[in-house]
Amino acid sequence: MTNIAQNMLLVDDDEIFCQVMQRALTRRGYNVEMCFNIESALNAAQKIGFKKAIVDLKIAQESGLSLIRHLKTTSPDIQIIMLTGYASVSTAVEAIKLGALNYFCKPIHIDEVLKGFIETHLTEKDPVAISTPSLDRVEWEHIQKILQDYQGNISAAARALGMHRRTLQRKLQKRPLNH
Repeated sequence: MTNIAQNMLLVDDDEIFCQVMQRALTRRGYNVEMCFNIESALNAAQKIGFKKAIVDLKIAQESGLSLIRHLKTTSPDIQIIMLTGYASVSTAVEAIKLGALNYFCKPIHIDEVLKGFIETHLTEKDPVAISTPSLDRVEWEHIQKILQDYQGNISAAARALGMHRRTLQRKLQKRPLNH
């Protein structure tokens, strides 16, 4: 199901990932505007009427969650899918609260992303089926929540967690398994 000439915004700081996604979306009939940072995405959104957007959670040192907020403010009807390589329940809930239709972990096939625009999306009230996570996963989720509370400021989050900034940075580099 393609929609010829439908404008789509693609925001990710990984240029190779963007190019691969752009080619796949173009083959499916979309006009894709790639942006590698939030500022260029906001500028593009002001110039072009996007119906859909695919936004990465971490865009360089910024959060894609703030981009969702801005996009929904300027274009309330825009449909947004959030992608991330660093999934957590807290950021998924926040993305949905801000107006994202779906939240997916990378790597993901483009057809799954496009289905995310069509299929019924989660709301913050829907139950989320999650198995009992490992202790490492619980720690990761807690760190992600605190980091989100401090708008990605690692030094402030480390103080709130009662650990050294370098210790927090090391923990952030070690992404736990999903179990």
